This record gives sequence, structure tokens and C-alpha cells, in this order.
Amino acid sequence: MPEPVVGLEVHLALRTATKLFCACPVPTLGDEPNASVCPVCLGLPGTLPVLNDRALDLAVTFALALGATVAPEARFDRKHYFYPDSPKNYQVSQHAMPVGRGGSVTLPSGKVVRIAHCHLEEDAGRLVHPPYADHSLVDLGRAGTPLVELVTAPDIASPEEARAFLEEVQAIARATGASDASPEEGKLRADVNVSLRREDGSLGTKVEVKNLNSFRNVAAAVAYEAKRQERLLEAGRPVVQETRGFNEGGQRTYTLRVKEGAEDYRYLADPDLPAVGLAERTRALAAAMPELPAARSRRYAALGLRSEEARLIAYDPAAARVYDAALALAPTHARALAAWLSVDVAGLLAAEGRSLDPEAFPVAGLARLVTLVEGGDVSGPTAKGLLPEVLAGADPDALVAERGLAQVSDAGALERVVDEVLAANPDLVARVRVNPKAVNALLGEVMRATRGTARPDLVRRLLEERLQPA
Repeated sequence: MPEPVVGLEVHLALRTATKLFCACPVPTLGDEPNASVCPVCLGLPGTLPVLNDRALDLAVTFALALGATVAPEARFDRKHYFYPDSPKNYQVSQHAMPVGRGGSVTLPSGKVVRIAHCHLEEDAGRLVHPPYADHSLVDLGRAGTPLVELVTAPDIASPEEARAFLEEVQAIARATGASDASPEEGKLRADVNVSLRREDGSLGTKVEVKNLNSFRNVAAAVAYEAKRQERLLEAGRPVVQETRGFNEGGQRTYTLRVKEGAEDYRYLADPDLPAVGLAERTRALAAAMPELPAARSRRYAALGLRSEEARLIAYDPAAARVYDAALALAPTHARALAAWLSVDVAGLLAAEGRSLDPEAFPVAGLARLVTLVEGGDVSGPTAKGLLPEVLAGADPDALVAERGLAQVSDAGALERVVDEVLAANPDLVARVRVNPKAVNALLGEVMRATRGTARPDLVRRLLEERLQPA
């Protein structure tokens, strides 16, 4: 089978309060159509754009996080096209001098995907197609929303790599604060360019699939389009350069229009937006760059976390904040903290339908609870029973003291309990003498007698000593 060759164009909605060139609020999911518009984003004659400085900061930060070389200044161009959702009949973008060139993203497999460039631009509106209607509706609410777009080199070779790349980009965007990068909210969209590598190593005709709004759809579109092109070539038919859409229900691509070239957009420098110097801004933003997910994952792995566990926490900004704060309070319990956070805490929050909120999370309570377990002061099952109250703000030490839950590690005190259990369960004792593995039943009886406060390892040792052959 010919090898698929894939490049991605990823659009991320920047995390700003207002639009790119006006003071209109950035719309949120569920807003009424056309609720956030003004003469600027409606493209009315005589209006002038004013650049959102925060959007420029976020675009530069994102470019730096990709390892791109930031341009010496920000310049804007008009990309001309005629479409109902673009009342100005052009889009303000960057063509001659994008904010960043180069850079790369490393996938978990170790493969490096090169970045051609990333640029800042405004979003268009959107068309709404009522079912069974003979017309479409135009919603310009998101027109002018700031986007950063990154374009990769054709380095991706499978649907799985495409998805992995998007997951890395999403993590970088969230870690830097550049974007929420939520596909379900339309804050991360992707176009894929798919071709097949010929036997001589050259690339076949490229086909673009537009406006994919989930990682799953990106992977499915790559898989379908590669197979479609392969079948065309096997039948002796040419692959036509075109723009295609993706039918999510049918999991297939379909023709939208014949592909335009860059010359069709008639790029022109925008006369209303002066160039903005970026040298000092870039130095300041580079100095303030937060730790990126891949670096954080390596740091966690160096603490002894399993690679999957390190990645799970490192790539979740909320979990990483909580973990690092707890680690500062209990630095010798890195692995235990990770296990509690990724399994017990995550499971409890999921069961309650809550998400992890670093601002409200009782970090000190979790760190102390884990310390009590690791120090042998309370048993694991006891601590897990206390976890809901600790997450609600209760003091672990106070709960243990009030309820007499401190783990008993006094051998003398436990010897008496063990002897009482052995005397009360002669049948179990006889069974254990035949099958030593059945000692767990006796251990359970001792734990019940001590309300779970006995140290299991000490109880097991005492039982084994008493049940040795005379």
C-alpha cells in the first residue's frame, strides 16, 4: 500500500476576552447568533481595525513554545475571497511575514513533526443550514475572533500520528495559556492535506479536507482519504487536487470545490494595520515561558513515576498544578501522590461529576493524608474511606484522632488480638495449616477486630509465626 503523506493546518482560538481588531466580546458556545458584532467585524465601510495586544502576546508565546523563530515584527495581509460569512470580502491574516517560522513537535513515539510556520489571523463567521430549508443563515458572531494557525510539513504518515500530533498541540496550547484548544467548543479545528508517496519517492496530488472538529474525525478523514486515493490509482484514474469536506455520519469525504492556489487569494499588505516590532516582546515572553508538558513529563518520570502516569498528570494543566503543589509539601512521596491523584482522586471526582479545580482543591489535606499512609500511621483502606471528607476540606489528622483510626503498630497489643482470633476460629486455623495461602482469611478477621487499624504486614508476620509447625 502506498504510504500516506499528511500535513495539518491547525486553527486555535486564542484565549482573549475580545476580538482581534475590535472590542466585541469573544462569543461563547450557546450565544445567540450575531449577538457579538459591531461595525468593524461586520465589515462596514469606513471602519478601522485596532490590534488586540493580548492576542499578539499569545501568538508569540505559542510560536516560541513550538520552537519557532519569531519574526522581527508583526505584519498583516488581506486574504481576499468572496463568501457569505465574510462581509468584508477579505480576511486579515499573515502571509509575507508570519509570526513564527520553523519549530517542531515531538510525538510520544519519538517522531518529530516539523512546523512550516504559524500565523495570527481573524476567524470568519459561519453558515447555518436549516434542515429541509431552501436557504442558509449567516451568523457573524465569531467573525473577527483571534486565531493562531500552524501549518506542518508533510511529516505525518498515519491517522494515529495525526491524532497524536493534535494531542501534543492541544497540551502545548493549554500549558502556555494560548488557547483552551477544545474541539467540542470549536476552539481547535483542523484541515488535513493528504497525498500518497509514489514508488519513486515523489509525492502524488494533494487533496485538502476542511474543517474537522475532533481528533477522531481527523484520524478518520486521513484514513478514508488515503484509501480513496489508493483506489483511484489502482483503477487508473487521476487524483484531482481539490478541497473536500468530511461527512461525520458516513465517515467519508466529499467534494466541495476545486482547490485554489495562493495567487487566487490576491494577498495584499493591509494598509490599516501598521507593523508592530516584536523583539522586546519576544524576549519578555520567552523569559516568562511556563514549563511545557513534555518537559514536565520528563521531570515526573525522573521522580520515579511510570511514563504513562507521568504523561497523564503532566499533560493535564489542572492535575499538574495540584501535583506540583502537593509535591512541595510531601517531596518524598512523589509516586504515592501521583497514584492517589490519578486514580483515587480522579475516580472520586468522576463519580461525583466534578472536574479538578486547582483553585479550590485542598492540596495540603491530600498531601497530609498520603503522608499518613506512607508513614504507616493509617492504613490505605482507612485513608481511602476518609478521602471524600478530606476533599471537602476536613483535616486528616483530626479525622484520624476523633475516630481512633490510627494504625496499630504495637506488636504487644496486636499479639493479644491475634491470639484471640486464632482461638475463636479453629476451623480457619486448621485450613491454614493445610493451605498456608488461606492465611488471608485470618488476616481479615484480625483487621475486622481492630476496625482496620492494625498494620497488615505486622499482623501477617505474627500469624505466620504462630502457625508454624511445632
